[in-house]
Amino acid sequence: MEQQHVRRGGPPAWWRHGPPWREAPEDEGRPARWPWRSTALLTVFVLLGSNFAAHAQEGERAALDLFARVLLFVAAGQLLWRYRRPRVVLFGTAATVAVYLGAGYPYGPVLLTVAVACFSAVVTGHRRAAWAALGTLWAARVLVAHWLYRWLPPSGDDAASWGQEIVVATWVVAVVALSELARARREQWARERAERAQAARRRADEERLRIARELHDVLAHSISVINVQAGVGLALLDSDPEQARTALTTIKAASKEALGEVRQVLDTLRAPGDAPRAPAPGLDRLPELVEAAADAGLTVRVEGTAPRLPPGTDLAAFRIVQEALTNVVRHSGSRHARVRLATDGDALRLSVDDDGPATGADAGGSGNGLAGMRERAAALGGTIEAGPRPDGGFRVVAVLPLPARREEEER
Repeated sequence: MEQQHVRRGGPPAWWRHGPPWREAPEDEGRPARWPWRSTALLTVFVLLGSNFAAHAQEGERAALDLFARVLLFVAAGQLLWRYRRPRVVLFGTAATVAVYLGAGYPYGPVLLTVAVACFSAVVTGHRRAAWAALGTLWAARVLVAHWLYRWLPPSGDDAASWGQEIVVATWVVAVVALSELARARREQWARERAERAQAARRRADEERLRIARELHDVLAHSISVINVQAGVGLALLDSDPEQARTALTTIKAASKEALGEVRQVLDTLRAPGDAPRAPAPGLDRLPELVEAAADAGLTVRVEGTAPRLPPGTDLAAFRIVQEALTNVVRHSGSRHARVRLATDGDALRLSVDDDGPATGADAGGSGNGLAGMRERAAALGGTIEAGPRPDGGFRVVAVLPLPARREEEER
């Protein structure tokens, strides 16, 4: 589970990941919550605030009676459904407030219920409904204030000034603008959550691919050596017991080394982020590969020396040579191979050759082995070329960029 830490002196966690009131049923897959607490507080505020507004507007607007209090309670109470039925609540509060104002009751916090309903509707994507509801409410207010006031309470009321209507329209636009800002921020949070989830899945896929590639290289090489030595041991068990004992010793050493490398790879699954118990192999272990190949009956001649390489490039180069030699042991009739190391400009050039001929359908190696080598090279910005030679052998050529070249390309 991902842990969230708040940096000292930095923005609060809710600003980076979204406030606690936001709802995202489309990506959370659960029904919207019931906002009991906020609705109760808002209802109390509307009822009490309307009493103060009635005292302040006494003689100008109609006094609050039972019907007015019912309208106030209904307008605020509808907000309990604002997350589940935002459009219904929006038009319901607008209609209730229109009746309240048409009855001549005091202006006051009842208008806040429409603002909250509009906010909830916009942030959940019902923008047209919000504009329609607020536009209808404002039109009803203009109709009452400039025409129907003659027949509606309070008696003796005069028409409102058009300057007042401009102020009301400005407040309507401000409410919608604030709601649009919240909606845009909410969509940004949703995109950030999706990007974080996608990045996590991508990292997991890359880690699985890395582990699969490591296991393939380790097991393919070691099992090939074990297979060859087991055949030698069986063939010489009766005629040359001492040579058979040497083959069994080689099998024991190869299997022990393979188990150690497999355990090192799998330890990263049990304790992600822990330092490896042993350093990752590199070209400094090339003599061990040559010795293991010799135990399998393959003579390897190494030409050239590799420069000092960063760990990632060093590991990739080692695994490419290991896989190429394993393929020679498994799929070639040649008992001789050549490994050449050279610096070509700002790149390391590796080549592994054998004289052939191929001994099976998978000449040069299986699809997984060659694919693994190509993936290792591509991850470093390099290339792999593998194929038969005109004289009947097989060649693998890898070109791996050195850090100076990669930095220059990134610029």
